[in-house]
Amino acid sequence: MSTLTERTEVASGYRAGRTLPVRVELLRQLKRRRTLVMFGILAVLPFVLVAAFAIGGEPDGRGDRITLMDTATASGANFAAVNLFVSAGFLLVIPVALFCGDTVASEAGWSSLRYLLAAPVPRVRLLWSKLVVGLGLSLAAMVLLPVVALAVGTAAYGWGPLQIPTGGSLGTVTAAQRLLIVVAYVFVSQLVTAGLAFWLSTRTDAPLGAVGGAVGLTIVGNVLDAVTALGDWRHFLPAHWQFAWADAVQPRPEWSGMIQGAAVSVTYALVLFALAFRGFTRKDIVS
Repeated sequence: MSTLTERTEVASGYRAGRTLPVRVELLRQLKRRRTLVMFGILAVLPFVLVAAFAIGGEPDGRGDRITLMDTATASGANFAAVNLFVSAGFLLVIPVALFCGDTVASEAGWSSLRYLLAAPVPRVRLLWSKLVVGLGLSLAAMVLLPVVALAVGTAAYGWGPLQIPTGGSLGTVTAAQRLLIVVAYVFVSQLVTAGLAFWLSTRTDAPLGAVGGAVGLTIVGNVLDAVTALGDWRHFLPAHWQFAWADAVQPRPEWSGMIQGAAVSVTYALVLFALAFRGFTRKDIVS
């Protein structure tokens, strides 16, 4: 009985780990119009808020209740914190869904996915490069907003400590450190949206379906969190912890909410990323 040994011919110098480098994929995505438009929108938002305050006047507290929004014009640090506050719930969801959902699906939509795999780029390598770039652009978007807001707010309202609505303030150095923690937490909390978008991107050839599906499911999570009848079940929803970062901008920061929120978000994200890789490696690529 003879044994048939199957040999695969590999070109000299070929290394699977060197195919589709992250820097190449990053340059491709940075040149795309949707990337430039998204970054442009985030960069313009602080100017829009400054104009709104200039037209409508400085925000005033509602009776004895003072919120973070009411301290927006106290300093550049406060203005940066307010920009994160008004954006974290929905606006920052869009770039995450866009950068992570319009990855594999866009290649399929352009009928270039099969040619990438025939290059040959291993499927895991392709997904890894696109995921790293998608998450990197998402993080860049979240850093861009407070950085521009801090610069614009400082020019408009001056450099000073972060005034806390409940009383007291944080020095400029401490405030900068706390804002970095806030940005990091917001990024971690959005990993669920990134996971949803990335998984859907491997399941459909329509980028809009992946992006819209991730945004839609995120909105559903926010709606469910508003249903108080769910009781403690809401603690398993990532949306329940999306504003836990507010505990970091207190004289004595409280970390328990952020730790629970990060744990929930990372758990969901890891499951979704695993499903994306598992499903894509077994998928028939026809586009």
